[in-house]
Amino acid sequence: QVQLVESGGGLVQPGGSLRLSCAAAGNIFKISTMGWYRQAPGKQRELVASISPSSTITNYTTSVKGRFTISRDNAKNMVYLQMNSLKPEDTASYYCNRAPIPGGPWWGQGTQVTVSS
Repeated sequence: QVQLVESGGGLVQPGGSLRLSCAAAGNIFKISTMGWYRQAPGKQRELVASISPSSTITNYTTSVKGRFTISRDNAKNMVYLQMNSLKPEDTASYYCNRAPIPGGPWWGQGTQVTVSS
């Protein structure tokens, strides 16, 4: 099992940037494809980006392509999401987890991102 702690969220104006961090505790992290998910009020949780264990393969949902960049540092057990050109529709709680099938017990508290002027 892996314990995940997300951080880095906040309030930002449209067009701004944020960098989210996810700290993972657990040996299985290094061999797992990891992803960033988000859930807006009244909407289902969606996978927005994923990264393979060796960082060679990344995938993004269409709405964030070209604006978000996922990365990881296996030596530090960290996953990051650099978010640029943020839009109001990016407002959501953001979570990291295994991808594309998340581990149920792995869910952390998430970090809130609010894009508003």
